[in-house]
Amino acid sequence: MTLEQEMKLVVTSDGPLQLSELEWLRPYCSAQLVIHHLVSTYFDTPDLHLITQGVGLRLRNENGSWLQTVKATGQVKDGFHQREEWEQELNSANFDLEKLKQTPLNVMIQDSEIWPALAPMFTTDFIRQSLQLSLPQETTIELAYDRGQIRAGELSEPVHEIELELKSGSIEQLKQLARECCQKLPVVYGDDSKAHRGYRLVGLARE
Repeated sequence: MTLEQEMKLVVTSDGPLQLSELEWLRPYCSAQLVIHHLVSTYFDTPDLHLITQGVGLRLRNENGSWLQTVKATGQVKDGFHQREEWEQELNSANFDLEKLKQTPLNVMIQDSEIWPALAPMFTTDFIRQSLQLSLPQETTIELAYDRGQIRAGELSEPVHEIELELKSGSIEQLKQLARECCQKLPVVYGDDSKAHRGYRLVGLARE
């Protein structure tokens, strides 16, 4: 289990950001820009038992590799997200139940009514451009710029955001970088995760 700590920034312009052209960002960069195609399917029961219990489950394909991820809903304030996360690599597109039993899903997996009812609820599909950043106080941050879509049934909405994830070091440095981004880029703080937005679409699709 890890504690995920990140700042989420929603891009307010329609056009794409050109990270490679941001001169003010270059001194922080410790590695070259990396591009990923991420497709994630989020699972729950028809009555949304998992999210009601404060747990999310997704299966992600990242450039051909598979990951299963369990996340607690955590806390959000002014764009700062904190939540417990369990992420595990897979050899295929099938869940590894033994690994999932090491997460808060263990009780649900053992329930003969809940787990068999699990089904795909919504999908996120986006291109991620990521940069590894080094800041003062031995702080390392991953900047992830995501552009794509969330889909639930026939409904969809765009994804256009930046996530600044603290890998090590100072939370204050993380927040300072977020403030700098807000000053120099067309972004605002965002409290809604992709998962929350997906579940909202699920609700609309059922109306």
